[in-house]
Amino acid sequence: MSVPFDPRPLLEPVSPATARAFRKHLADSGRLPGGSGTAGVIIAIVVIVFVVLVFGGVLSAMVGGLVFAIGTQSGSGAVVSLAPVIPLVILIALAALIPFFVRRQRAAQAAVWYRLDGFARANGMSFEPQRPQPPLPGMIFSQGSGRMASNLVRGDQPRFVEFANYRYTTGSGKNQQTHTWGYVAVHLSTPLPHIVLDALGNNGLFGSNLPVAFDRDQHLSLEGDFDRYFRLYCPRGYERDALYLFTPDIMARFVDNAAALDVEIVDDWLFFYGKRDFSTLDPATWSWLFGAVGAMIDKFAQWERWRDDRLAAPAASGAGAAPGGAAEAATAGPAAAGPGAAAGSAPALPVTPPPGLLRPPPGVAAPGQRLKKSVPWMAVVVVLLIVTVGAIGPVIAFIGGIFAAVR
Repeated sequence: MSVPFDPRPLLEPVSPATARAFRKHLADSGRLPGGSGTAGVIIAIVVIVFVVLVFGGVLSAMVGGLVFAIGTQSGSGAVVSLAPVIPLVILIALAALIPFFVRRQRAAQAAVWYRLDGFARANGMSFEPQRPQPPLPGMIFSQGSGRMASNLVRGDQPRFVEFANYRYTTGSGKNQQTHTWGYVAVHLSTPLPHIVLDALGNNGLFGSNLPVAFDRDQHLSLEGDFDRYFRLYCPRGYERDALYLFTPDIMARFVDNAAALDVEIVDDWLFFYGKRDFSTLDPATWSWLFGAVGAMIDKFAQWERWRDDRLAAPAASGAGAAPGGAAEAATAGPAAAGPGAAAGSAPALPVTPPPGLLRPPPGVAAPGQRLKKSVPWMAVVVVLLIVTVGAIGPVIAFIGGIFAAVR
């Protein structure tokens, strides 16, 4: 992201031939999983076939009925005899158009990929059409099934960053639901405590739109107007660490540039989430996302100086305590060496580790690695209300039937 932002490839025209050639290039180079097909295209094909069959069936029935009525009124046996044949002819004609619609859909998808690839290269990045089961630790990547990241645009300057759309499904049968997300993943150089910023501006009627609920006792209120835009969760005992990471200037940048995005810091990653596609052909969306990342990226160096003091505790109470004790004995002189020491013996030499080793190593102690989850009580209440209303209906109908029978 060190090159100037250039959105022009997003809007450049792409011929069908160029789109088809680019799709073939993706498949031949192994950048298109599954060869020539994708889930999105398959869904589009199914929709097209369904529409053609339903629309064709309705149209055929209408035309056939109209022809039969005309033939009956006119007394023309030839016209009446054509009525059963016409619906079949219409269905065959519409079915013959299915390959045309399929090719058009595939070309449209390939044109989107071509533009995004050009946009990525113009901005010093790379493009990947899709990636099943992305190996990322964020909360959305462990939900449901059929997990798929698509339209991935990534770069590694000045640090690795990835923009993508994401889908997963939950439930089954009639209750199956597809969840749509966009995400930005930024790789950090140091693991940090698990912290979540739940943006209040994108929450729904029943509270947070996040797929996971967290224990309320992990909520940390910050100063200023920050609590008007975000609800911050950090592990118990890591409140001071969160205050170190979220200084007033960093809070201001989140409010000014990412107030509409949910944020998660987990392991050595920072994620921005939104319940919409991020990787699109809309220059305004890309400008907004680049601005959000750019506003934060120069502050990550401050975060990466953080160390978890809990990782230094074993050294201080065990092996790390010996050097300090030895140094104190040496400083006190022979008289302080203890009654068991020989009168003419030299004091023990101090063993002082290099200053860099006194600092805890990068990492997070176990209590800070993951937030504790809770039950989404609002969702439970809604489900109970639906079940209760569904159960009351038959009971009322049954009671009403008894009263009607008695009367």
